[in-house]
Amino acid sequence: MDFKKIKKIYLIGVKGVGMTMLGQYLAAQGAQVSGSDGPEKYMTDAALKNSGIKIIEHFNAANIPKDVDLVIYSTAYNAETNVEVAVALSGKIKTLTYAQALGEVFNQKYGLAVVGSHGKTTTTAWLGYVMKMAELEPSVMVGASVPQFNGCALTGESDYLLIEADEYQNKLKYYEPKAVILTNIDYDHPDFFSTAEDYKNVFLEFIKKIPVKGFLVANFDDPLIRKIARVNCRGQVITYALNEAADYVAYDIKSDGQRQYFKVKLGAGDEDNPPYPPLSRGDELGDFSIRLCGRHNIYNALAVIAASVELGIELFKIRKYLEEFSGAARRMQVLGEFKGALVIDDYAHHPTEIKATLEALRQKYGGRKLVVAFHPHTFSRTKALFNNFAQSFSQADELIIIDIYGSAREKQGGVSSLELTREIRIRNQESGIRQTVDHIPTLAECEEYLRRKAKRDDIIVLMGAGDIFRVGNNLLSK
Repeated sequence: MDFKKIKKIYLIGVKGVGMTMLGQYLAAQGAQVSGSDGPEKYMTDAALKNSGIKIIEHFNAANIPKDVDLVIYSTAYNAETNVEVAVALSGKIKTLTYAQALGEVFNQKYGLAVVGSHGKTTTTAWLGYVMKMAELEPSVMVGASVPQFNGCALTGESDYLLIEADEYQNKLKYYEPKAVILTNIDYDHPDFFSTAEDYKNVFLEFIKKIPVKGFLVANFDDPLIRKIARVNCRGQVITYALNEAADYVAYDIKSDGQRQYFKVKLGAGDEDNPPYPPLSRGDELGDFSIRLCGRHNIYNALAVIAASVELGIELFKIRKYLEEFSGAARRMQVLGEFKGALVIDDYAHHPTEIKATLEALRQKYGGRKLVVAFHPHTFSRTKALFNNFAQSFSQADELIIIDIYGSAREKQGGVSSLELTREIRIRNQESGIRQTVDHIPTLAECEEYLRRKAKRDDIIVLMGAGDIFRVGNNLLSK
């Protein structure tokens, strides 16, 4: 598809983070972009407005412009559930799903894809920032708003296109990458992938697409990645880890509560896969510091360092811009203070992410009271990973479990937040963990509870992939 010939584009479900990043990119390329969604306010509203994208806050067949060249729709909707999708698919209008459209754009560029179960957003935004500041002129699409991008996307003059690539519904089948950054593989999306093996195979098939002249940057501390990376990738495999077997090794990790500090060296790696010239095995790359807390962000930083070196960015620039990066929205994002308590919004919705986030916050804020309000995301995930969820919150002093945020694409029920609350209490008693755990059904009730109970110096963490951020917005605006 020649996007230079497409002047008018309409997006159905435009407020979704993926749709927003694609819409911003297409608008920056000169297309007239508009779209529709519900009336609820989302984190993406500001980014869409800044890009001049007109939003119609209801769905109606008459919304679609008569002279539209292309309709792109979110797979949150289909012809049975959305009248606009039904009209678009029944007529002569050129219509693509979000993933198909992103694939059309991505495959015409030097496409770099960041994939994995966790850390995609931060790693994509971080690498994009380093590439931008190093004057590689990349285009970048991130599944969250990035303050240093003033939105979810960047448009550059070079052929580089860096995207956060979502594995859900196997969207990866539409992308033909030149390079891939693979952060980790940790079973998720049980509503689509019935087994962990099915889930793993999506990533395995994706890295097989990397051409001989391409490269894979892979987390070698992940046991699944260690098994599949070198065997299945035809291109160069560059590994990172906290152990000597990788190409890029972080060590001597320290934190002062404001920044993390670490050293990087070239480890043993693969003898048949020499490092990027002029580097050699055993070379010390020096000291690095980052603003983002948590061990998981050491891994994200290592991925960025390894990819940046492979792209030819000089080390002094990598060091400088790595430290400057301030993060993405909804990733341990400080929203402000309420009654002297710090309010933090975080997207964690998988047990592994929850553990990593709470450990990072405990590291950063020490003995301050950690009050976590968790909004489970989807019944299928909560049911499939129930036991893991029940063991993920040990770092919190007080825990609030809100009713599950269900997906329109799944069968409702099968598990409840009340059951999860009870199971956490049982596990805590067995393990000797002293923690207050309450089930508070609604966001409104959670907000009212926090208004009454918040105390100076508390750390209030609003956690989940749904719309729990609204609680924080309301606390700080009213």
